Amino acid sequence: MVYNNVILNLKNIDDAKKVSGMLTTLAEMSRDEPGCDRFEVYHSQSDERIFMLVERWLTEEHLDDHRKADSFAVFYMDNVIPLVERVPHPCTLIA
Repeated sequence: MVYNNVILNLKNIDDAKKVSGMLTTLAEMSRDEPGCDRFEVYHSQSDERIFMLVERWLTEEHLDDHRKADSFAVFYMDNVIPLVERVPHPCTLIA
């Protein structure tokens, strides 16, 4: 399994609803991709600027394919990324 968690910090709080909707669409698109075992989107209750993506892919190749798919390469990169600061956190499951 490959665990990829991403923290997104809004550049402008006024974009929260728009980004929330786009991330919902991204999750729906990504869940249909081969090898996607989990793709969840969270919006922080303590800081409205923060969104978190929690992803689990069967293999590194599946995650690489996701990064080439329209959901990521076109939709996410063109629409979401200009509105946020992105910090990916590839992780190792320890418990």
